[in-house]
This record gives sequence, structure tokens and C-alpha cells, in this order.
Amino acid sequence: MPIQNLTSHFPYTGSGPYCYANSFAMMFGDDAPSTAVIEIATGSPFGMQLIGGTLPFFDPYGWDPEAGFEGALTALGWTSTVTQGGGADEALARLRASLMDGPVFIGPVEMGHLRHQPGKNGPIGADHYIVVLDVDDERVLMHDPQGYPYVSLPLSDFMTAWRAETLSYGEPYTMRTGFTRIAEVSDEDVIRASIPAALRWLSMNGNHNMPPGSLGNGEAAEGLATLIETGCEEELRDHLIHFAIRVGARRVADAATCLARAGYAEAARIAAEQARLIGSTQHPLVTGDDASAATALRALAPTYDKLRAALESQS
Repeated sequence: MPIQNLTSHFPYTGSGPYCYANSFAMMFGDDAPSTAVIEIATGSPFGMQLIGGTLPFFDPYGWDPEAGFEGALTALGWTSTVTQGGGADEALARLRASLMDGPVFIGPVEMGHLRHQPGKNGPIGADHYIVVLDVDDERVLMHDPQGYPYVSLPLSDFMTAWRAETLSYGEPYTMRTGFTRIAEVSDEDVIRASIPAALRWLSMNGNHNMPPGSLGNGEAAEGLATLIETGCEEELRDHLIHFAIRVGARRVADAATCLARAGYAEAARIAAEQARLIGSTQHPLVTGDDASAATALRALAPTYDKLRAALESQS
């Protein structure tokens, strides 16, 4: 459980797996809002999912990054052109042509094929986003927001990663170009414009085409607590401590910061509570104190309904 005497939210700045938000910020250039504002515009902080009853993410039921991008760009006052599919040669030709006009937003790609990252030796089913700067007959030059500016990668590895055949969403060879700012929108207005989507995600309404056994929000938190306390498998533990908790706690902490900034005081308080609860599971899961992690997750479970009610009250 989080420390109880912390009564106010304190915003976080630091590293973390914010690949698409950082990549968007690079593409927006001098006009980029904070990654916190970009992240909330995608809808990512508003929910939790346990895919197939076994794979947890602290993001909405049925959500993936591609599901949030168009709405985010609209809220932010930007537009871009998406191209995807076709064969490898066709995709590489598109990339070469697009690079004539500047860097290109690429993804999702399979992170396991990005062999400039230590320990990446093959597919791991992990999605990632990067910005490609240049390409020749042998190598690709990119900014990888995982912490690798101006890194190069053999062209064959890049193309395999870009094919994305081991990911659970997305199309092969997806890229975004032609980023254009069509309206100047304040950060506060971006946040307010993102609330209807936040409510849709929190409600879990609609056809999400999820695998059997999938759970959302409070049920997902309860389900994950049960998985952990009945014998947390190492693959699940690694997923949580290396990725899911880190990005989940950060995006919800950023949501708390943004909601407070736009005047949603009660929703911000609840989001801050969520961030503290999610973050409080990191040390227990690293050290094997699974009972404490499960307790925190059960405390997290009712907060999703509370967050939806708080946002509805101001909408």
C-alpha cells in the first residue's frame, strides 16, 4: 500500500517507457505540448485491462495505442497521414520518399528486433514506436525514445521489426508523415476535449473484440491480484516490473497533473490515488512480497468507477 501521509499529488519528471508520446513530441517539434498532455489525449490513463485473463495493462479495456492516435491528434490540433501494409520493398520505397520531407514516425514495431537495445535478440511480442531520420542500403538512422538518440540499426533488422508480425495489434509497415498543425489549442483545452473519450474508455462500452476471459477496470485489478497471490509466474512478474507498472503509474500520475490543471479537482485526486497504488506494487513484486502487491491492487479496483463518476459530474 502507498505511504498514507502523502496527501497531495506531486508531478513526476523522468525516464519511462513513453515511446509513442515521445515520438509524437519529436514530430511536433517546437510546437509540442508536454508528453503528459499527449498521453492523456490518447485516452491511455483511463482504465485497466487483463487481456485473456492473464496479461495486464494499466490502460483501458480494449485500448491500444493505434486506437487512441486519431482522437489525440484531433484534440491536440494536429493532423497526419497514415500509410501501412504492402510488401517490404514497397514499404521501404515509401519510407525513402517520405524521408525527403523530413523524419518519419514509425510503428508499431516489434521491440525484440531492435538489436541496438541490449538483450534484444528476437521477438518478444512488445510494441514500440520510433522516429526514423535516414536510411541507406545497409542501415537505418533513428531516434529511439527508449534512450537511444541517433542510433543506427541494420536495415534487415529494422524491416523485420517494422513488419510487426508478432504484435497483437497494428498493421505491417505503418508510418505517419505530413504532420501539420491545423489549430492552436491550449493544453487546458486539449485536456477538456479528451474527457468524452476518457468517459467512453472508462465505461468499457462498445465492441472491443477482446479474447475470451478478458477483464476490465475493477475486475481486472481483482483478477490480477488473484493471479499474483496464487503464484505469480516469472513471465508475468517480469512484464509488470519492467514495463506495465512503470508506464501505468506514470501515465496515471500525468493524468492527475493534467486533470488538476484543467479544473477537475476530484478526478485529479482519484487519479493521483491510482498512481500511488499502481506505483506501490513495484517494490513488493521485485522483492517477492506478492501479498502486499495484491492488497494494493484490490484497493485500486473501486477507483475506476469513482474516477468515471467524478468526470461525469463535471461533464
